[in-house]
Amino acid sequence: MPEEPELALNVLAERYASPALRRLWSQRGRVVLERRLWIAVLKAQRDLGLAVPQEAINAYERSAEQVDLDSIARRERITRHDVKARIEEFCARAGWEHIHKGMTSRDLTENVEQLQVHRSLLHVRDRAVAALAILSRRAKELRDQVITARTHNVAAQVTTMGKRLAMFGEELLRGFETIERLAAHYPVRGLQGAVGTQLDQLNLFENDPARVRDLEDRVLHHLGIARHWVNTGQVYPRSLDFEVVAALVQLASGPASLAKTLRLMAGHDLASEGFAPGQTGSSAMPHKRNSRSCERIQGFHTLLKGYLSMAAGLAGDQWNEGDVSCSVVRRVMLPDSFFAIDGLFETFLTVLGQFEVFPAVIDAEIERCLPFLLSTSFLMEAVKRGAGRESAHKTVKEHALAAAADLREGKAGSPTLLDRLAADPRLELDPDTLRRIMEEGRTNTGNAGPQVDAFCEAVEAIIAAHPEAAAYRGEAIL
Repeated sequence: MPEEPELALNVLAERYASPALRRLWSQRGRVVLERRLWIAVLKAQRDLGLAVPQEAINAYERSAEQVDLDSIARRERITRHDVKARIEEFCARAGWEHIHKGMTSRDLTENVEQLQVHRSLLHVRDRAVAALAILSRRAKELRDQVITARTHNVAAQVTTMGKRLAMFGEELLRGFETIERLAAHYPVRGLQGAVGTQLDQLNLFENDPARVRDLEDRVLHHLGIARHWVNTGQVYPRSLDFEVVAALVQLASGPASLAKTLRLMAGHDLASEGFAPGQTGSSAMPHKRNSRSCERIQGFHTLLKGYLSMAAGLAGDQWNEGDVSCSVVRRVMLPDSFFAIDGLFETFLTVLGQFEVFPAVIDAEIERCLPFLLSTSFLMEAVKRGAGRESAHKTVKEHALAAAADLREGKAGSPTLLDRLAADPRLELDPDTLRRIMEEGRTNTGNAGPQVDAFCEAVEAIIAAHPEAAAYRGEAIL
């Protein structure tokens, strides 16, 4: 007997995406959405005066969930037209031929795809709310945990871990606002017909524009989307797809940057993304605790940027009223973009719940770096005592670089940075003043605390508006 062919899996869907999103974008799920749209159009056409037997509508409704994908595939091999195959299958199962009146394929496929996109946007928005809720909680917990801030990955000044979380959290907050705004203003194509003129619906309703408008309003109500394009051709502008994927890239950017920062911190034992009982970091090196989840988050972000490139290739490339050259790209780009960001947030929620920081290591780093972290404070004190700003900057830099070089070369007994600064008459900084600046500088994180508070306050308003979404804690994925 011939072997059954093995089906290649969509790794993003099968391994990382949540069940709800998989169902929404599955072949069966799409067929059911299409059938529900056909029935909604048919009911509206009947209400507006077309002769449609109630028995036909009842038959279609009974058959809506009876999906035979193999039968549809066999029909498509003959028709070489996917929508025609699905029309034939639904009609054969119901025993009537009333669906798709006055409709073109794009009246079906565009609206159903946009329904999937819109529901996916709401799904992703809710995941962002959940992430913001946990991120805010962790920022509060670590509000006053002083750490060494780094710019260019070089020790710069002191900040707090809470401020670092709020920094990336505010970027996520901005992305959330973009997604929420996009979902609220997202326009569907509606029933526009073969070239966008609604000619076939007008013919059905004896050239009565009012009934055609009423029909479209009912379809929009069925889709649950308030806005629609008025002037489209056969397809809606693909710049809208670009807007969607760009919003996903923006939404994922804060989590991706935080994931990279946690990886850097983990490399110096300052923090860890968490390590579950029984987890293995390396098959060869038993001691390792790799930041695999943070690495995965960044991988998802890379995928999203790739899909954005695909979306950009379709934007501004429409021929006349439309063609199907975009179809194969969109069939990959749209679902996989949502699978990728869904996996990103599921992973991110796990990291937010499990990551830990190590105060002892953090304090040791601060102790080692503190004289250099306070170089700006020494500079400002010298300026207040009458030194020229640029001259003082040059002098402090000279001593800081020399002290750092001695440390790197292991020169025991060499003057510390404080010793050098106190001994230089150009700065007029006495040892007591330098020690005071050092002591104050250990915990002087500027406005870091109030900035964390402002972020958490903004998140509280979002939690209040979406309490159910905020309570979600994620699903464990490998």
